[in-house]
Amino acid sequence: MKTARIDDMSRGWFIGDFAPTLLATQAVEVAIKRYRAGEYEAAHYHKIATEFTVVTAGEIEMNGRRFRDGDIVVIAPGEATDFRALTDVTTTVVKVPGARDDKYLV
Repeated sequence: MKTARIDDMSRGWFIGDFAPTLLATQAVEVAIKRYRAGEYEAAHYHKIATEFTVVTAGEIEMNGRRFRDGDIVVIAPGEATDFRALTDVTTTVVKVPGARDDKYLV
């Protein structure tokens, strides 16, 4: 059995082409992300990866739309989005494929 703590991972990413990681792969990236109310990420897009964001606790806003725990947002390649934590929030994020350097600010 192998164990780890999410707080020891790079910004919550625990599977992917990162260090440290539990599974080094370029096939997929997986993270548990935690944000405080008011935190914001500027709009960006991916040319290659599809990004799946599951709101597991709290409420967020992406592209002016609100989402809460239980909602799943799928962002296709080329589709831009920003991100704002409206409350303290936890998300699970999956990117397929795990394309390194595939984040482009708008």
